[in-house]
Amino acid sequence: MTALALALALFAQDPAAATVTTAAAAAPAEAPANHPTGAPKEDYPFVAWCYGALRGYLDLHDQVIPEVRRIETAFRPPGRSLAEDMKVYADQQAYGRKKLVEFQAALTAAEKASVRPINQQGAVAVRQGRSIWSAGPETDKRTVAQMWMSWALPAKCETVASSLEQRAKLMGATFKVNALEDEAPAEATPQ
Repeated sequence: MTALALALALFAQDPAAATVTTAAAAAPAEAPANHPTGAPKEDYPFVAWCYGALRGYLDLHDQVIPEVRRIETAFRPPGRSLAEDMKVYADQQAYGRKKLVEFQAALTAAEKASVRPINQQGAVAVRQGRSIWSAGPETDKRTVAQMWMSWALPAKCETVASSLEQRAKLMGATFKVNALEDEAPAEATPQ
């Protein structure tokens, strides 16, 4: 229960929220009931926040895995081997790396579709997400490992990233069609 409380406390941090008002990123996120505390509300910075939170989680792997192994060894459930339980963490790493690629694709699509540069706002949100893993020097390795073991990527991250990428690609295609229409008459003009 302590690990869950500490994980929730990490989410309760309130970094300044970045806002984006571009057509590709301005759609409101889902209902606040399943929105992580402290995460930006707009879709583009929210996906960037998810990217940062997941990147921080993945980057902690090598630091926490010795303590995770110690915890898993000390508290063996009957009928399961240590190798089976440790494989779960390896699988989570592979899944997390796959999600990072998807989040990056959604962010890149939104940046390309935006009429204004939004990458700096994304960078702020990535740092906000990553900051949930910033444990102070007073936090012991066991506590960090327990939080790491119990953390899960908010499901909303995947759905919002997918939606953002689809909308951004649609907006990008619209901009390209308009650009081609504007250029066509200029080329058809006799010289």
